[in-house]
Amino acid sequence: MTKTSGLDPNRLKRITAAFEAGIAAGRIGGAVLAITRRGAPAYFEAVGYRDKAAGDAMAKDAIFRLYSMTKPLTSVAAMILVERGQMLLMDPVAKYLPSFAGQQVAVQEPGGELKLERVRRPATIQDLLRHTAGLVYDQLFETTPVKRLYREAEISTTRENLADKIDRLGRLPLAHQPGEVFEYGYATDVLGRVIEVVAGQSLDEFIAAEITEPLQMVDTSFFVPPAKIHRLAEPVPDPGGKIPPLRKVAERPLMLSGGGGMVGTASDYLRFCTMLLNGGVLEDVRILGAKTVAYMTADHLGDRRRDNSSGRWLLGAGHGFGLGFSVRLVAGESDMPGSIGDYSWGGLAGTQFWIDPQEQMIAIMMIQQPNEFTDYWRLYRNLVYQAIVA
Repeated sequence: MTKTSGLDPNRLKRITAAFEAGIAAGRIGGAVLAITRRGAPAYFEAVGYRDKAAGDAMAKDAIFRLYSMTKPLTSVAAMILVERGQMLLMDPVAKYLPSFAGQQVAVQEPGGELKLERVRRPATIQDLLRHTAGLVYDQLFETTPVKRLYREAEISTTRENLADKIDRLGRLPLAHQPGEVFEYGYATDVLGRVIEVVAGQSLDEFIAAEITEPLQMVDTSFFVPPAKIHRLAEPVPDPGGKIPPLRKVAERPLMLSGGGGMVGTASDYLRFCTMLLNGGVLEDVRILGAKTVAYMTADHLGDRRRDNSSGRWLLGAGHGFGLGFSVRLVAGESDMPGSIGDYSWGGLAGTQFWIDPQEQMIAIMMIQQPNEFTDYWRLYRNLVYQAIVA
C-alpha cells in the first residue's frame, strides 16, 4: 500500500483476477481499468483482448465506444454556455428549438386509446439535463404508447443530421408532463442541438474547442480516424453466439449524438473526471467554476417521480440525479458500496465511471460488452472499495 492512495496492492489484484476470469470464461473480451485516489494513480491495467477475433491484446490506449458516457461531456458543454450567460437553466427549450413550442403529452385512456393534453409548463434546459423533460428512449426498457410513436417515426435513425432529428422529435407527444417525472431518454440529444444553436457551432466542434482540446483528451471524439482505428475495442460473441451490434465509428457521423455518440480512452476520461473532482480545473485549465460543478453534482430531482424501469434500474435505491450524473443521497440503501455524494454514469456497451469526493477517488471501467455491462460494473465497484484500507 502506498501512503498516498491508501489502496492495498494485494487487494487490487483481486480486480485483475476477476476480470481475467471473465475473459477466460468468454464473458468479456478485455478491459481497461483505472483508479486514482487522493490525486495519486493507484491502479491502471489492461487485460485480455482489444479484439479477440484478431488475436490483438488489450492496450491501455484502446479506444472504446462511450455511448451514454457522452452525456456528462454534453452536460458540461451546456453548463459552459450557462456560465457565460448565453442561456439559463430556466429557459424553455422552445426558446432555441421552435418545434418544442406548444408540446402535448400523451395520456393513455382506460380503453387503451391515447388522449393528448397540453403541457402544464414548457420543458426547460434544466429538465433536459436532469431527464425530466418528458422525453423517453424508444429502444430501451418496456414498450409504451409514446415509445411506439417514436418507433413509427424512426426517431432512433442515424440517417439524418441532428437538427432534423430533433426538429421531428419536438413535434411528437411527450410521455410525461415536463418537470414531473424522471425518465431516461433523448433529452441529452436535444441538449446537444440547443448547444449548437446557442454556440453557433456544431456539437463536435464546440466540445472539442471547449473541453477535449483544453483538457488534452486527444483520443476523445465522435469517431475514430483511420490512423487510430486499429486501437478500437471490439466485443466477443454473446451467450447466443452473436456479436453484439455496436455503433459504427470509423467516420464522422451525420447525426452527432450528445447522448451517446462519442468514443474515447480510459486515460482521456480520467482527465475529464479529474477536472470535475478538482472543482472544474485541471493543470491550470479551468473548464467550469467550482460552484457550478457542485451544483451539477447535487440532486435535482427532489421528490419527483422515478417509478419507471429507467428510474429503478439506472438510479436505484438511495440515488437521485443531478445535471448529467446519478448522485448518491444516503448511505446504506443501495446494494453497492460508495459514499454520500458520489456521482457516476455509464455507457450501454460497458463503460462506467464514478467520482467519490469523500474518498477523493475516481474509478473507470472500460469494456465493450453490452450483455455483461450490469454485472461487471457492479463487480468492479465492489472490488474497488474493498481495496481501500487507509
